[in-house]
Amino acid sequence: MRTYTFPIIASLLLVAATGHAQLKNIQLEGGANPPVSGPAIAINPRIPGNIVATAGSGRLYKTSDGGVTWTPSQMSSMKTGNGLLICDRKGTFYHFHVSDALTSGIPTDGKFDQIVCQVSGDGGQSWGMGNPIGFSPPKNQTRPWATVDDKENVYLVWTQFDRYKDDNPNCQSTIMLSRSANGKKWSRPQQISQTPGDCNDSDNSALGATPAVSADGRTFVSWANQSRIFIDRSFDGNVWLTNDIGVTNQPGGSDFKVPGCSTASGGVPVLIADRTKTQMRGSLYLLWSDQRNGPDDTDVWLMRSANFGDYWTSPVKVNNDDGGKHQYLPSMALDQATGYLYVVFYDRRAHDDNHTDVYLAYSINGGASFVNVRISETPFLPGDNVSAGYATAISAHKGVITPIWTRVDNGKFSTWTAVIKQEDLLKIK
Repeated sequence: MRTYTFPIIASLLLVAATGHAQLKNIQLEGGANPPVSGPAIAINPRIPGNIVATAGSGRLYKTSDGGVTWTPSQMSSMKTGNGLLICDRKGTFYHFHVSDALTSGIPTDGKFDQIVCQVSGDGGQSWGMGNPIGFSPPKNQTRPWATVDDKENVYLVWTQFDRYKDDNPNCQSTIMLSRSANGKKWSRPQQISQTPGDCNDSDNSALGATPAVSADGRTFVSWANQSRIFIDRSFDGNVWLTNDIGVTNQPGGSDFKVPGCSTASGGVPVLIADRTKTQMRGSLYLLWSDQRNGPDDTDVWLMRSANFGDYWTSPVKVNNDDGGKHQYLPSMALDQATGYLYVVFYDRRAHDDNHTDVYLAYSINGGASFVNVRISETPFLPGDNVSAGYATAISAHKGVITPIWTRVDNGKFSTWTAVIKQEDLLKIK
């Protein structure tokens, strides 16, 4: 696949910190219309200065100098959103998005029937045309998430709807999984979940699947459904549990509402396996947000399991505010080189209205406690019922952390990132 590059624009360079800003922000993209989906970002472990980001609209941004300059490009085979980026230890990038095989452009009904994986072996400079996964009409496929193990095997999970947004009580949503050794040839999709959800793409649907793979190859998948968070696991990659493990209740469900945001969808969980050489090796970390403290007090939570998901610690509140404000739409990364955990999320602790900041929380003790740092230079005020493209993502490697987020100013969307060093976080009080 060809990518179309454009001259580097000054606005893509580092934006100088102003006022009380703590860290420099980088604007990647801005526009009047919302991006098709949320942003994504990945660091190349082989060449850490090589970072690739997507604004969720088929636009990619690549840097080879650690974020000093960024080159934009357009993916020519991009058909729609739900973009996701990961990178393996050899420096191969994988870009996933949902697609409609029956049209040549963005579908108007939102009914996607396959996941597409595009691969880049040259640091994000060029990409293959893409390989479809999960095509099973008339069923719809959406919300892909992926991870890669230490042997460069790729694991992809997503939600399959019998028919997206169908109110028929017999219509079901399930969690699917497929594997690949190279991102080109994929295994036959396998249903992971035993507890079906409905097809409304809301609280009672099976949503937000995230895979995690331990250092010894054990595979885990988490997701939300019916105001609970579940996991399933396989120790050999083939045989899965007969019954899903219900890890925790989720007050408010996975599709709770936050003022100014028509759908938070921030309740869907994130699962990561610790493959570090620290004492936390083998741990599972589960992150989500919910409204157990009431509809006016959304919080971000983390639990850890040291025995393959059988037992979990009590939930730890990641945001360290006094309560009564909203923290939502979190994403998490584990630096597999240092063992530090990083969580990025939207935060309204400093405001009495809907003005919103972006915070980064980090833990150096396996999630037992977190330090919170505001990383956005200025707050923003989302308009009424903002949803599309409003999200966060994060990547971390060897003490370099790259959060990415969307903001809305006067109805105009923009995508931002920051390239942060752990030693700089330690200096911020």
